[in-house]
Amino acid sequence: MSNGTGRYEKRLSDLAGLYADSAAFAALLADGDRVVYDVTEFRPSENGGDVIFGVTRMNPGRVGKEFFLTRGHIHAKSDRPEIYYGQKGTGLMQLESPDGETRIVEIGPQTICYVPPYWIHRSVNTGDEDLVMVFCYPADSGQDYGIIERSGGMRHRVVAADAGWALVDNDGYVPRTPEVAAALIGDAV
Repeated sequence: MSNGTGRYEKRLSDLAGLYADSAAFAALLADGDRVVYDVTEFRPSENGGDVIFGVTRMNPGRVGKEFFLTRGHIHAKSDRPEIYYGQKGTGLMQLESPDGETRIVEIGPQTICYVPPYWIHRSVNTGDEDLVMVFCYPADSGQDYGIIERSGGMRHRVVAADAGWALVDNDGYVPRTPEVAAALIGDAV
């Protein structure tokens, strides 16, 4: 993407604690602190009527049975949606409502994923090549990356399976209380 106003990358070490198999994580990290994904973005302003857009490129790989993934977030202004457009590769968008409902949207070239307001979301590369997606969201959205950490991860993990991928329960998941879930939705009202 040309004329970006920002760029960052997340290395394997930045994703410590996100994967169930800590021994597999340590072994992979010992082999080098590789880049898992990078983001180039354009932020024209922070005004609510403007949009931020950019490109995420995620390398293929796994930690144990789990595929490479992004940290994931909910928008700080939780009533803000986001759009992803698949350019290359195969993967999925893992969505979780404040009360723990899980939805999966498969991503491939020329597919669009709409992340509704109030939904936590992360990208997962389930393929053997880079997963490349364009994204766009309101400029005043902000991100809350801690919401996943406070719950011990997302409710489900995406793992390799004979059919490609499968969802399994996250044994460390701590459900959000009804009060916390209601507050996420109520913040925007």
